[in-house]
Amino acid sequence: MSANPITGQGTSPEAWQASRRLAEVASVQAQALVPNRSRAVIVSPHPDDEVLGCGGLLQALAREGRHILLVSVTDGEASHPDSRWWTPQRLRATRRQECAQALTRLGVPHERMTWLHGGFPDTAVARHEQALTNVLLDCLRPGDTVFTTWRHDGHCDHEAVGRASAAATRQIGARLLEVPIWAWHWASAQDPRIPWRRARKVLMDEAALARKRHAVQAFVSQTEPDPASGNPPVLTPRTLERLLHDFEVVFL
Repeated sequence: MSANPITGQGTSPEAWQASRRLAEVASVQAQALVPNRSRAVIVSPHPDDEVLGCGGLLQALAREGRHILLVSVTDGEASHPDSRWWTPQRLRATRRQECAQALTRLGVPHERMTWLHGGFPDTAVARHEQALTNVLLDCLRPGDTVFTTWRHDGHCDHEAVGRASAAATRQIGARLLEVPIWAWHWASAQDPRIPWRRARKVLMDEAALARKRHAVQAFVSQTEPDPASGNPPVLTPRTLERLLHDFEVVFL
């Protein structure tokens, strides 16, 4: 994989819709992924990854009354380099607020969630990977079910967070499930680099998908053009179309 495979327009949503490999992925219930005595932990590199990757899963767990630990590794302050409007200081505050609003839109009750902010530097998590592993070792418990970004997702932070989560879960005795996000951009529709045998779909009904779409729109900083420069949004309509299907994929 190249140093930065997230370039250009990426694989079209139509190609993914026609993908035989994706169509053959078996489905699994969210409740089966997180047994009754297991706590669900979402380790998110940036505010919005937890919704993009696990918005349907979070809804299902909330309906079951399950307690959720959300670890926001960074505050996403580097999403708009050199922007006169979206400065790092403004992004740190705004993206936390957007994430809180998105979780409310998903129906995740605050009293059922513990939210930990890691404060690691956006786009530089790899330089602090051992420190992140140590943070996770402090907050994880044996038997937790941990969802995080795939170790080969193509974004440097996603991969570093995936590696740190893998190391921590292995040491603590928790279960790791990985979620692809940017892989839908760079991978081809039949790509052998995707671990298809480990893949499972968590299905969403129409109402759950609508709530997820509504939650994603809470991230105005990511879904709207930069008001200062007019540059396109980080999450373009094409990117969102690739991500907002009636299922989410996890790698067991």
